[in-house]
Amino acid sequence: MKHSIVIADDHQLVAKAISGLIQKLDDFEVMYEVANGKELIRHFKMKMIPDIVLLDINMPEMDGYETALWLKNNYPEVKVLALSMYDKEEAIVGMLRNGARGYLLKGCKPAELKEALDSIVKKGFYYTEHVTDKLIKSLNPEKFIDPVEALGLNEREKEFIRWACTDLTYAEIAEKMCVSPRTIDGYREQVFQKLNVKSRVGVAIEAIKLGIVVL
Repeated sequence: MKHSIVIADDHQLVAKAISGLIQKLDDFEVMYEVANGKELIRHFKMKMIPDIVLLDINMPEMDGYETALWLKNNYPEVKVLALSMYDKEEAIVGMLRNGARGYLLKGCKPAELKEALDSIVKKGFYYTEHVTDKLIKSLNPEKFIDPVEALGLNEREKEFIRWACTDLTYAEIAEKMCVSPRTIDGYREQVFQKLNVKSRVGVAIEAIKLGIVVL
């Protein structure tokens, strides 16, 4: 069974070009195209709900930021992949904070679009090295709030997450926390397990998604 996709982009030629690429993929199909968030909402209210929304940022009436947030609040099961010409840190972070599962530039190659769609279906997200670099650099370690209680993170693990969301090495984090590198290894293992991630980038992404770190 193919995964359904909706394209939200006010540039018709761009939307048609993307649609044409997707129609060539074996596992995906385009349900329909819309020019802005308000049109998308109208279709959703008619129960025309896809698996994935390819979402542009700069659209009239209701832009990508607003639309992504609406989807996050009303249809969290629908996966949003931002597809924009904007390469600025604020745009990338803004879309991810509003629920996008990934971010692609419109100049990407067809193979990268396929890779992104496959990743979102299989893993639930797609983050390139370029995006994660901008994401981590945007984090402010001084802005920190308590995580979801159910995660069971203690105070030292919370502090570790705060520093892990910077460009400091683990050795430098150990110095900041006044503990040994071996203790930091223990914090890392516990945090990875509690957040269900396998990398430091995963910690940063989950920290933002769960509201553990505020941008």
